[in-house]
Amino acid sequence: MDRTLLPGKPYPLGATPNVKGTNFAIFSQNATCVSVCFFDEAGNQTDCVALRERTAFVWHGLIRNIKPGQRYGYRVEGPWLPENGLRFNSKKLLVDPYAKALTGDVDPKAPIFPYDVKSGNDLKIDVQDSARGVPKSVVIDGRFDWNGDYPPETPLADSVIYEVHVRGFSKLNPDVPEALRGTYAGLASEPSLAYLKKLGVTAVELLPVHHFIDEGHLIERGLRDYWGYNTLSYFAPMSRYSSSGDMGNQVVEFKQMVKALHRAGIEVILDVVYNHTCEGNRMGPMLSLKGIDNTTYYRQVNDNPRYYEDFTGTGNTLNVMNPQVLKLVMDSLRYWVTEMHVDGFRFDLASTLAREQNAVSKLSSFFDTIHQDPTIADVKLIAEPWDVGEGGYQVGNFPVLWAEWNGRYRDTVRRFWKGDGGLLSDFAYRLTGSSDLYEMDGRKPYASINFVTAHDGFTLCDLVSYNEKHNEANGENNADGNNNNDSWNMGAEGPTDDPEINHLRERQMRNFLATLILSQGVPMLCGGDEIARTQHGNNNAYCQDNELSWFTWSRTPAQQRLLEFTSKLIHLRLDHPNLHRRKFFQDRVIRGSVVRDIAWYNTDGNEFSDEAWNTAWNRALALMLNGKTLQITDDDGHPIYDDCFLLLVNASHEGVEFTLPASPSGTPWVQVLDTENIDDPFTPADAEEKVILGGRSLRLFRDNKR
Repeated sequence: MDRTLLPGKPYPLGATPNVKGTNFAIFSQNATCVSVCFFDEAGNQTDCVALRERTAFVWHGLIRNIKPGQRYGYRVEGPWLPENGLRFNSKKLLVDPYAKALTGDVDPKAPIFPYDVKSGNDLKIDVQDSARGVPKSVVIDGRFDWNGDYPPETPLADSVIYEVHVRGFSKLNPDVPEALRGTYAGLASEPSLAYLKKLGVTAVELLPVHHFIDEGHLIERGLRDYWGYNTLSYFAPMSRYSSSGDMGNQVVEFKQMVKALHRAGIEVILDVVYNHTCEGNRMGPMLSLKGIDNTTYYRQVNDNPRYYEDFTGTGNTLNVMNPQVLKLVMDSLRYWVTEMHVDGFRFDLASTLAREQNAVSKLSSFFDTIHQDPTIADVKLIAEPWDVGEGGYQVGNFPVLWAEWNGRYRDTVRRFWKGDGGLLSDFAYRLTGSSDLYEMDGRKPYASINFVTAHDGFTLCDLVSYNEKHNEANGENNADGNNNNDSWNMGAEGPTDDPEINHLRERQMRNFLATLILSQGVPMLCGGDEIARTQHGNNNAYCQDNELSWFTWSRTPAQQRLLEFTSKLIHLRLDHPNLHRRKFFQDRVIRGSVVRDIAWYNTDGNEFSDEAWNTAWNRALALMLNGKTLQITDDDGHPIYDDCFLLLVNASHEGVEFTLPASPSGTPWVQVLDTENIDDPFTPADAEEKVILGGRSLRLFRDNKR
């Protein structure tokens, strides 16, 4: 077959098919030769063509008769000087950083390491060919009929985010066709969509779907990576989640999933891992960037480039300070927005991306580039605002346009409902959008992504059921995972037949869910918490791709009650703009009179004093939201008003008597929620002047002017 090499173009990077063949372009500043190699279905190398053109360090060429469906990889030649950070080894096949699809898995038993593994000396080169153990890049035809797909464009202030795993969500659902379970198509199936719509969430935040690998130590233990924070490719969707094959079919199936979710009014947010890759430190494998140009793509220790800077705890840190690496990240983000139609991103360990030299900086090139890009600046940007480096905890410090996982919210709400004292003031800030963190830098309450649990840590059910982690199944002697879990003193650990303990746990879950959904800011629900999903005390199930992590679809009466409770809560929130305001609370003048947006009350019905906020023993308070003061208008410019709400919370073990303050409308309060009521917490009831709020419970009242 004619494999004529034409000069081609240096851009776009990656493999771009056209009527003549396929243009290949790859950046390597320090390479001396770059070849693109082709493979057949059996994994045999059939040809290898050296790219002769080099423009601004981009090696490129158009090779005739290369069509979509062709498997390929790169071999890159250059100096082997590990002590200087240069680790070129042409015997190692490399994945194209811009590949849109990958086929095959990494074989950790193959010679995928660039150095002599037997001696353990990373300075000694290994000359065995790694091709049989490396996934192959695939040339794809990216055309797709979106058929008028439009993003839901749900304002962040009106969003309810559902953090969910593509595979785990539908893997055991008997209503999903068996061949589709655990796949993109399974998440887009009618039973899945019906569940999500009934629950009421407005967006799914998918755990990583960029193509990732299983580490060798997991495979040796009969496990594999489940969460996906071990990225190999920033453009290719994970082939494991495809029901239709891995030769580009995964790209089409992902697009079909997004299209179906959009049609149901649900946005798609991706959890993305641009802070590191799966290649690890100097002792890690060579699969892509390390062999293409190690010193360009990764951060080395300044005075000893043999070693890697590690702000991520994974062995390496992507060198986003380099313009070409920043371009790689931005090209990837734009691709997922423009070609895959996703609606936003949650950035794993986002502080790492903002590091200039060593410190985290709001003026970093990463932030500047994001803000100047009209495509990316217009989607939802959510930061995990920390990393493991010095000064990495940056909650409240990200710039405008960014929302943040609010770790302060999680910690305070957990401690409050546990019964810790001295938290009323901090709890009040978290309940009302964390103005102390976000108001002064021009952001709004929806900058706070509120959460109580997430994929990393205990599920909600396990949070109230276990005093200690139980990660034995991970094979690390229970030494992994978060150790900072205080005893909940719930009467027993793990499953129990004691109805009193089970009712208490159920009530605590309702308290957490009600607090989360009724707080200002944006609630993020960890998928499965609405059905009391348990991991049996495992708080680090990153390697548990099995029933321990997957959703169960046969439910106990208690699980069904919790599901209905959560769904009603979410719909209550969405129906009332007073429960998800777009501005922070403030007093204002209406028709010449000062009107309160918000007021805090003690159990005696009087407003909180300064002394009361600082009383360590007090664990109860009331919050009034004045719906008459909403500063929003409808499409015709008319002001929108809403009901007034009164929220009572009591985190102490004993019940307390509350005297209810008068409602702003002058009408009596009507109870709309009581977490102490197991059978029907939403039973409406007229409120008396005084009410008894049970221990560890929450009630919500609404004025009845309607």
